[in-house]
Amino acid sequence: METFLLILLMLAAVLASSVIDQLVPKVSSPLIQIGLGLVITVVAGHQIDLLFDQSELFLVLFIAPLLFHEAKEANKTELWRNRHSILSLAIGLVLAIIVGVGFFVHAIVPSISLAAALALGAALGPTDPIAVSAASKDADISPRCKALLKGESLINDASGIVAFQFAIAAAMTGAFSPAKAIGEFFIEFVGGIAFGLILGIIGNLIVRLVRSWGLENTTFHVLFEVFTPFIVFLAADQLGGSGILAVVAAGLVNVIAPRTAGPNVSRLNIVSTSVWRVISFTLNGIVFVLLGTQLPRAMETTWNNVTIPNWKLLLYVVAITAILIAVRFVWVLIMERIHHRHVAQRKEKAAKETNSIPEPRKTLAHDIRSAAIMTLGGPKGTVTLAVILTIPQAIAQRQLIMFLACGVIVMTLLLATFVVPILAPQKQRVNDEQRQRDTEANLEVLRVVIEELSGRQTPENRAATQIVIQQYNDRIGRVKELNGIEDEPNTKLRLKTLAWERTYVQQLVDDERVDRYVGYQYLARLARMEELILHQRSLRAKIRQHWIRWRTFGRRSLHEIIHKVPGAELSENAQTTRQLQIKCYEHVLSKLHEEMAGDSSANAEDISKLLIEYQRLLRTLRAAAPSITTFTKTQDKTTDIERMALEIELEQIETRYDDGELSRAAAKRLRENVNLMQMDLEDKV
Repeated sequence: METFLLILLMLAAVLASSVIDQLVPKVSSPLIQIGLGLVITVVAGHQIDLLFDQSELFLVLFIAPLLFHEAKEANKTELWRNRHSILSLAIGLVLAIIVGVGFFVHAIVPSISLAAALALGAALGPTDPIAVSAASKDADISPRCKALLKGESLINDASGIVAFQFAIAAAMTGAFSPAKAIGEFFIEFVGGIAFGLILGIIGNLIVRLVRSWGLENTTFHVLFEVFTPFIVFLAADQLGGSGILAVVAAGLVNVIAPRTAGPNVSRLNIVSTSVWRVISFTLNGIVFVLLGTQLPRAMETTWNNVTIPNWKLLLYVVAITAILIAVRFVWVLIMERIHHRHVAQRKEKAAKETNSIPEPRKTLAHDIRSAAIMTLGGPKGTVTLAVILTIPQAIAQRQLIMFLACGVIVMTLLLATFVVPILAPQKQRVNDEQRQRDTEANLEVLRVVIEELSGRQTPENRAATQIVIQQYNDRIGRVKELNGIEDEPNTKLRLKTLAWERTYVQQLVDDERVDRYVGYQYLARLARMEELILHQRSLRAKIRQHWIRWRTFGRRSLHEIIHKVPGAELSENAQTTRQLQIKCYEHVLSKLHEEMAGDSSANAEDISKLLIEYQRLLRTLRAAAPSITTFTKTQDKTTDIERMALEIELEQIETRYDDGELSRAAAKRLRENVNLMQMDLEDKV
């Protein structure tokens, strides 16, 4: 039961982190999740002991699905275009970090064996894809740097984990043969990739076979995708290959959805993407929450160790982080200089052939800045913690190794979160004006839909139309909120409606078509409403309002004195007032429809809000609660109105794109949003 409660606490922490991440966007989600893990430990009141004696269980449970998803979503074109640089980072740099960090840790802490120190270096080799994305969120990182960081985080997981497994095996047995290790590494590397490719292709064939039998459905495909990485990992591991590399290879060849377009394929892709996004975020979140729960345990055991002063522990973490950054920076700088030199030579050769002026070469300062961004933009995270937690209990100084690894993870996450945006601050791009124009055009599209729906409103579809118009009002509000547009109060329009009511009632009183007492009472009520709306009005408006109020009061008093009665029976007055309200609301609605159809200065969403408000009040005055049958009919009509509204919206998007009011990217995004809503609507039918 305690384990179940702990799992629920971790899931709750991951859920909370998804909300906090939006409230505090400047802090990366891994740091938030680590903090929530610390909170769980405090709430639990004791250290949470999570030991994974079977390292394969942790790898297959967390790492296999995460790597499969990364490989599946990877841009294969970018991976191939930058293959040399990515392989250099994912294999060469990882080996350099293993050697550099391993020998350095063994030198400063002799109690950690060389094999265990190399295992720590191997664990610190891979970068975390989620942390990489979080780090680049608030930084202006070049497309090449982003592609390299993404590709590196995909492949270096496998190389780091394989190297870690060899180092742990050497630490456990005490024997290490370089020739044997290289041979086994080659077999695992090549075998893992081969098994992964074969199993991935077999998986695709199974799906196509099921589809050819006409048994295609979204549930089968999504479950098959989720099922695949576990089977691939376990099968490759049993056959002697690397399960990690097999999962990556299977993910790269995973093409379950057919290339032909269609509603079923689109629905499959949407559901699959959503499911994997949730799984990926949850698994990553749980691992970082685990890190937060393990920090107190690792720190307490190591912190209370009298053989090593606490200041030395902090110094070790800082020193290891510095060595890690130095090795990575030098490697990336050399790689970038070589890459840009080759690119410049190719461009100069092409320029000579075309007799044109070649582009200037990238300067050393440019490469240093790029190298610094890529160095700090590759923080450690999920994989590092996952493999560190699998260190067997028999390894000497296990708690110290875990403390050092956790410290480096936190340090690199802090540097990526707070230093990378300083090195690569987001510039005020030239397309800010275009973005503003796109936002205004988007708002106009939604307003036109409201106007069209209001124009096509009939007594039969009024209730359904009001529901859809309210949905569009909500969407306008969300667009304004996301783009920081202040929603101006519709005070002017509200005062206009009250003025229409006042003029109309005054006319009814003058024509003696309504009881004078009821009419003046209603006018006094309108005056009080205006008083509330104009609580911050000008002196002139204040004097005018008081004059209207006193004039109404005087006329009502005079009427009472002349007739020497306080009024008719209460029930009769109430009924007369009700009928007067109905007439007033009908009059205001006709005026609002004229405003919507005419050239009004008010926004469509403001007019539609008042339309809906008055229509609801009118419906309340006229009728009783709707029956179940009426409610069902309204729902059916609402679906038809929603379908019509989305078609109008698509037409308006195309019109504004053709007129140059919307950019291509914005028009594409808006069309995709409408298409998604159309698919969702059809699923409900």
